[in-house]
Amino acid sequence: MTPLNKIAQKGKLSLGIVFPLEAYVGSVPRMENQIELAQLAEELGFKSLWFRDVPLHDPTFGDAGQMYDPFVYMTHIMNHTKDIALATGSIILPLRHPIHILKAINSLQILSGGRIIIGVASGDRPVEFPAFGKALSSKNELFRDSFNYLKALSADFPTYKSEDFGFADGKADLLPKSTIKTPYLITGHSGQTMNWIAKNGDGWLYYPRNTYFLSHMMNDWHQSLENTNQPWKPFMQSLYIDLIPGNNVKPTPIHLGIRTSPDYLRQHLLTIKEIGVNHVIFNLKFNTQQIRETMTLISKEILPHI
Repeated sequence: MTPLNKIAQKGKLSLGIVFPLEAYVGSVPRMENQIELAQLAEELGFKSLWFRDVPLHDPTFGDAGQMYDPFVYMTHIMNHTKDIALATGSIILPLRHPIHILKAINSLQILSGGRIIIGVASGDRPVEFPAFGKALSSKNELFRDSFNYLKALSADFPTYKSEDFGFADGKADLLPKSTIKTPYLITGHSGQTMNWIAKNGDGWLYYPRNTYFLSHMMNDWHQSLENTNQPWKPFMQSLYIDLIPGNNVKPTPIHLGIRTSPDYLRQHLLTIKEIGVNHVIFNLKFNTQQIRETMTLISKEILPHI
């Protein structure tokens, strides 16, 4: 089974969770008890753990992610878990060199025994680009160039020429090589066309939308796969939740998500499963209950039904 098949299959829905596994006010989490909670997520049946890539903290943005470098932190969590998939959501391609990215990916893929999934994005924090000497206006082209460079680097003694990232002339090789194919998920549109995403990505990672909008997005996704002669590829989304114990708690919106009880959340997940969503990544930043209790509640009231 490939890393992607572990979390996404046609006609099915699985659940993951993003670091930090905690609720907090403001941008900066405490990062307490994360190993214990990651192990609990695996034990309870969550299929994936997700790691953000936030190079610089912009207080006005309101979210510093898990703070640690995603590849370093994936290694740390990898060494304290067994089989759960480890995914990035998402590596900012314009702000990292493709050689460093792929060397980290291949190293992790081999050392983890094939648990790594890579979400990639063009970046959405303007303050970061000048710090790296990159023009924000060029991020879409930089994303595509970096992505193509990553793909080229998988070959033996690769060749690739880039005005922004340098060139590989075939005289040197990138090691280690991984025999496990790493899946790449395109986040949002990353400045690319739908047909480009369908052709080049191994899946599409998006943000929560209402069911009407989601249905139209899914039609566009399937049409783009057909346009580019691609097989079925998964669709995944994030979802902030504040899960209230009990039943019949009328859902209310929170930032990129909902505050509600397990019965409504379960129905919502079953609805988007029918629309075609294959994997949902919970973010617990705004959760008002204890995280351990919320994760256990999901395992009892939701996971058995989906």
